Amino acid sequence: MRAPLTLRRANAVASRTLRQLRHDHRFLGLSLVSPLVITYLLKVLFDAAANPFFDPTEFIVAYGAFIVHFLTYVLIMIALVRERTAGTLVRMFVSGYRRGEIVTGYLLGYSLLATVQTLLVLGVLRLLFDLDYTLGQSAAVYLVIWLLALISMALGIFVSNFARNEGQAIPFIPLMMLPSIFLSGVIISVEQLAAWAQWLSRLTPLFYANELLLVLIKPGGRLSDDWTALAGLVGYGAVVMLLANLTLREGD
Repeated sequence: MRAPLTLRRANAVASRTLRQLRHDHRFLGLSLVSPLVITYLLKVLFDAAANPFFDPTEFIVAYGAFIVHFLTYVLIMIALVRERTAGTLVRMFVSGYRRGEIVTGYLLGYSLLATVQTLLVLGVLRLLFDLDYTLGQSAAVYLVIWLLALISMALGIFVSNFARNEGQAIPFIPLMMLPSIFLSGVIISVEQLAAWAQWLSRLTPLFYANELLLVLIKPGGRLSDDWTALAGLVGYGAVVMLLANLTLREGD
């Protein structure tokens, strides 16, 4: 009886999240417009840097992944802090909801938004940069970025557990995102970093996603070509979801 009840409660949280998103037009609008604007600015940046010695195709998809990573992390972190300050989590705990049911429900609800954001970013990248990946490559790239989005949401839930209000949540944005972009290999190859920085790079999900994307954008690239990075990405997600579950609290 517990498993069906747990599933029903998780679905109830997800349904409530979707209803809230549907009625919060400003939040929903910003969530959908932001990836379009940022992706277009990426095109402007690469156009300005264009020269015979610079090939942007090696970096385009990785930066697209970072855009999704950044937005999903920030949006769900702020949303969860708002839920806590509004007393929603308190009411859920009082009603008998378990931590795992709440975390799963939020992930299910916001995963729809993350799916749309991922599709928007990849669609705009393909249009602006004339990407000609095969159907298999495109599907694999989408899967990697979508997994990264789910992990980013779980990371946002985990980090939100240490902030009492939106003001306290703001410093966690650069604290998590700047090391991610600096150490993941998106800007500079991880092998060129100091040994301690190479070790730290393994602590960000973008590192594993970038490793996979670098393989996938090559002709004939497949997910099975780098099982280590794929296992690292999935394992990272499992650990973060567990931490989000263990640290979730109802209030201050």
